[in-house]
Amino acid sequence: MQKGIAAAVRSRLGNAPERFCAVALVAVVACAAGGCNKLKARDMLSQGVQAAKANQWDIAIEKFKQAKDLDPSLQTARLYLATAYANQYVPGSPDEANVNRGKEAIKVYKEALERDPNNLSAIDGIGSMLYHMAGGPPPKLDLMKDSRDYHRQHIKIKPDDPDPYYWVGEIDWELSYKADNQARLDYNKDMPAKKQIKPEDPLPDKIRQPFAAAYAADVDEGITALKKAIELRPDFDDAMGMLNLLYRQKADMTENPQDRQKLLEDADALIDKIKEIKQRRANQPAQPAS
Repeated sequence: MQKGIAAAVRSRLGNAPERFCAVALVAVVACAAGGCNKLKARDMLSQGVQAAKANQWDIAIEKFKQAKDLDPSLQTARLYLATAYANQYVPGSPDEANVNRGKEAIKVYKEALERDPNNLSAIDGIGSMLYHMAGGPPPKLDLMKDSRDYHRQHIKIKPDDPDPYYWVGEIDWELSYKADNQARLDYNKDMPAKKQIKPEDPLPDKIRQPFAAAYAADVDEGITALKKAIELRPDFDDAMGMLNLLYRQKADMTENPQDRQKLLEDADALIDKIKEIKQRRANQPAQPAS
């Protein structure tokens, strides 16, 4: 009876030992061709994503590293690894381990760019990391300029994205504002209290002219970039806020009092526009949860 049952099973399944050997042979061939490593890499990638969702960043980093090493062609693992390093970076902290995390993030993003020079995630990732690492103290203006170059690169690849225009404008403002503020501090340091200039006062020619010569191109670039961002996203209130600040920097470079006043009026008009946008958003009905 048992022999009959065994025979019936063999009849339905075929020769199981032979089939097992055939499947095993296929698996060996696939592994030999790198298939097993690719499967393992995707498993490590999935485990890393789950660890990241649980804020277990050290575990996530190790899983993403393993995924990248198992399958060097897996670009997603490389981008996730860089992002994991970036998420652990604390802007402004001089701690050596923190600084190294920032450097590792940039290094891995650059590895991604070596494989795909037009990868916007890597370009934006580097631009963001450089910007945060530039904050100091003290501020590192060379890193800030490098960050701007990556946002410019994004614009060349995809000119219809509004965000990189915003970042170019913000960095142009950061550079010019720091110089403007420092020029005022240096001037006031050598002046009696009654002759010191206030933040809202125009710059004396003695410091206005060198300031304008050094930063007019940055301010003009920033104004153009932010106007483009607003053109692409008409309710881009952050870009309007930054454009307001750049108009004020432009006013500090302007010799003619009437031109200066016009720039300040344009800046004030943007504040009113921002208030309108925020009020309109506040009045919109809440969207139901999906």
